[in-house]
Amino acid sequence: MASEVAKRNSPFRFLHKLPIRLTFTEKKSHLLISDLAKEQQENDELKKRTHILECAWNQEHDDEEEEEETRDDGVVDGSDDASSTHDIYGDIGNRAPNEFEKIGRFTTFQVYIAWFALFLFAHIREYVTRLGFVKDLSSKENKKMKDFVPLFSDFEAFYQRNCYIKVRDVFERPICSVPGATVDLVDRVSHDGNWTYEYPGTRTNVINVGSYNYLGFAQSAGPCADQSASSIDREGLSCCTTVHERGRSVSQAKLEKLVAEFLGVEDAICFSMGFATNSMNAPCLVDKHSLIISDKYNHASLILGCRLSGASTKVFEHNDMESLERILRDAIAYGNPKTHRPYKKILIIVEGIYSMEGSICNLPGIIALKKKYNAYLYLDEAHSIGAMGKTGKGVVEYWGCNPKDVDILMGTFTKSFGAAGGYIAGSKRTVDHLRVASPTGYYSSPMSPPIAQQIYTSMSIIMGRDGTNDGALRIERLARNSHYFRMRLKQMGFIVYGSNDSPVVPMLIYFPTMCGFYGREMLARNIGCVVVSFPATHMTEGRVRFCISAAHTKEQLDEVLETVCELGSLSRSKFSRRSHLYKNQKIEW
Repeated sequence: MASEVAKRNSPFRFLHKLPIRLTFTEKKSHLLISDLAKEQQENDELKKRTHILECAWNQEHDDEEEEEETRDDGVVDGSDDASSTHDIYGDIGNRAPNEFEKIGRFTTFQVYIAWFALFLFAHIREYVTRLGFVKDLSSKENKKMKDFVPLFSDFEAFYQRNCYIKVRDVFERPICSVPGATVDLVDRVSHDGNWTYEYPGTRTNVINVGSYNYLGFAQSAGPCADQSASSIDREGLSCCTTVHERGRSVSQAKLEKLVAEFLGVEDAICFSMGFATNSMNAPCLVDKHSLIISDKYNHASLILGCRLSGASTKVFEHNDMESLERILRDAIAYGNPKTHRPYKKILIIVEGIYSMEGSICNLPGIIALKKKYNAYLYLDEAHSIGAMGKTGKGVVEYWGCNPKDVDILMGTFTKSFGAAGGYIAGSKRTVDHLRVASPTGYYSSPMSPPIAQQIYTSMSIIMGRDGTNDGALRIERLARNSHYFRMRLKQMGFIVYGSNDSPVVPMLIYFPTMCGFYGREMLARNIGCVVVSFPATHMTEGRVRFCISAAHTKEQLDEVLETVCELGSLSRSKFSRRSHLYKNQKIEW
């Protein structure tokens, strides 16, 4: 009350009505050496709290260990309780770090020169085509509609006509079998520079290191296929309506309950498309008065969802806790610059495994910051659910975190479960809100019953509900395959991004011309892989992305490694300067 009276009697009372923030500071006294030391100590503590190894897990479990020591219940060290801190990846508190080895400036300069030469010849080709010396096969704007808004961006059309089309044969390859450990590709030839293709009617069987079939459930025979086929007899192929008009299938309703139980949360909702799970539901969680803090390398579906939401969006450096905390601190201190008011909600969006980097998010550190600044956390586990963790529950289990510390758990069924669609899980209140507010309930069909049944059966196998340990064996085999493949590539001298525990293995080749070389030469040696370059990655970071599966045998991985080593020597693409660290290391499967 006294402060209110003082404010009314103040000669500067008119300033309180202005829509600006004024700060009056007193003259600072001279700091003593002890004060400086104290300030430095506080800064060190701040960094310590946000470090990856502190990350909430150690703190909680250290407290638990102290409680266990004080207990007199006769439990000896080395019991099952203690073994829970160790799994197939090692100690939970000592995970494999993400590695991003950089090349020298001279090599980077060479990559830019390669792009310059590529665009130079592209402009020459455009000029020659315009003069009529070369037949123009590309799609162009109709000259009669030149006054209309153009359908194509000038640069995108230029890039597509002169750069992408030259290596189109290493992309969009049609497959004609189950994408398991091996896959059949339809043979095709082009006589006009990849503008059109002819199909001779033959096929080639290749080792498949390009599909997201992490646990090997993409099968045409077995319990998953049999259960899916029987569900067609019971429920058909489609519900032929939207969720809000007719409802879900029985298979989808059962699946949603199983997903919630599998993740250890209150409720879950499933969708028929993984991309739309992100892009259509993010706008339901935030609005223009909110702030989204997004990782630099988040997926395109998350970026689209951020844009459609209308919320302010800020990007933090990839997996950088200091960058994230700086943005959180500034957002709380300065508020929304558009309204000069505090943000009503701050939502942090990250992925479990980043599909182009092969890196694993620092989930414990993010949870610690989320709790510290009272923000919300949205975790996209598209590539990590099923593939990571002792029992396949994703990076939440991999880091030993509590799933209830993540406000929105999102994942897709297109990878580890050999199906399609996605889910969002969390508290019942959040899921009930999405059931009503999500556009997918009004404008898209529910999941196809056989697809829902495929996911239900594969998830049941992972959980051990089939009475076997097949799910646990698949998870362990995937972890072994991923670690073995990554370490062998590093030993050969290649630069590999990400964590050694990640099944996504990006091998850096940098030069745009290398993409066509690796894509064609790997196929010629009966290996199907994915090559990636600009605009999916930075211009100077072209790469070959291998996706390891539990279905792969050691012999298949060795064959792929031998081929990669041969091509690396031919193209001189072994850029790593750390291969000597692994030279004498014995890498076991």
